[in-house]
Amino acid sequence: MWGCYLSHHKMVKGSAQMAVKPPRDPQDVGYTWPTVLAVAVHLLVVFFSLVSLPSSTAEPDSSSIVQATLVSTETFTDQAQQATEQQAALNSSTEPDEAEPAPEPDTSEQEALQQQAAEAAAREEAEARAEEQARELQEAQAQAEAEAQRREEEAQRLAEQQEVEAQAREDAQREAEAEAQRQREAEAEAQRQREAEAEAQRQREAEAEAQRQREAEAEAQRQREAEAEAQRQREAEAEAQRQREAEAEAQRQREAEAEAQRQREAEAEAQRQREAEAEAQRQREAEAEAQRQREAEAEAQRQREAEAEAQRQREAEAARQRQLEGEAQAAANAQQAQQAANSFINIVRRAVEQAWLIPAGASDTMSATIQVRLGPSGEVLLTTIASSSGDSAFDRSAMQAVEHAAPFSELRDLPAEQQRNLRQFNLRFTPGDVR
Repeated sequence: MWGCYLSHHKMVKGSAQMAVKPPRDPQDVGYTWPTVLAVAVHLLVVFFSLVSLPSSTAEPDSSSIVQATLVSTETFTDQAQQATEQQAALNSSTEPDEAEPAPEPDTSEQEALQQQAAEAAAREEAEARAEEQARELQEAQAQAEAEAQRREEEAQRLAEQQEVEAQAREDAQREAEAEAQRQREAEAEAQRQREAEAEAQRQREAEAEAQRQREAEAEAQRQREAEAEAQRQREAEAEAQRQREAEAEAQRQREAEAEAQRQREAEAEAQRQREAEAEAQRQREAEAEAQRQREAEAEAQRQREAEAEAQRQREAEAARQRQLEGEAQAAANAQQAQQAANSFINIVRRAVEQAWLIPAGASDTMSATIQVRLGPSGEVLLTTIASSSGDSAFDRSAMQAVEHAAPFSELRDLPAEQQRNLRQFNLRFTPGDVR
């Protein structure tokens, strides 16, 4: 009963361990040969018991019959329990014989006694052999238990090692999976970076293309502005050429008029000389005709000559006076023209100063000279930088001030000669003044 309980307990414990631990290798269990050995020992015990006690079944005693029952072959602990029970059964079978009283000696009884002595000797020998076999069985059982214990410990160690290896494999698997996950994440990150770099590259290329288009448009705009500026310069040059031709024509006309005046004056002088020559001729003829009146005529002639000289002097003085008056008028006209020119320049300067937006970063040391060319009505035909300040914003603000202040319609109020002289001039820009 105890052996069955132990066997059942071992089986339950083994089942529980098998449910918890991974499957073992069949070599680690090692139950086959111990089981065969235990069965052989049990069979030997039963055999010797039957040989040693042939008549014990006929005796009416209360001794127990030894029965070898294989309870379980699962563990060496169960085998040891069975061997202990068998030894107890053998001991119990000998106790009634020793307790029986000896009968009276007779012949039949003597034989019975001899028979009993022989049987007792046989039993003692069987007991000795059984004890020897029990000792050997116990030693074998102890060795088997030690071997089973060693195998159990080895199996436990191997199980623990396998569990450690399994845990290591699981850890390695988890680490491998984690590494694989990291690699996948790294690859995904690398892919994202490549896509981001590709997108950035596309954006840079698009920006470069847009920049190229903007530069091309700016270049086209500059070309259009340059062409417009060139066209404006050509028109201004054509207008200047027309003005030069008109001025040349006017100069030619003035020279022709002066030449005609000189010719008229020369003709008048020749006529005067002819008249004087005719008068002299008449005088000579009169002298020839009236020689006798020469003295009186001579006096009269001297008077006339004196009068003529006086008249000539008066005419020369009048001519000189007219010349002086002309020179004075010319000087007055020149002074008036200079005043008109100064007034026009002051008007232009004030208008430009009012239109000039001085850049915030301009310093007092900056200076720029702008050459201005006007049209007949005072409109600005061309502005160029005659002397730069070194700051493009400052120069550009000066040119814009001239263009915003135009047109200068006061130019048309000046005489034509002054208009021609004032249609091109220079303006000097400094942060404190415009000259």
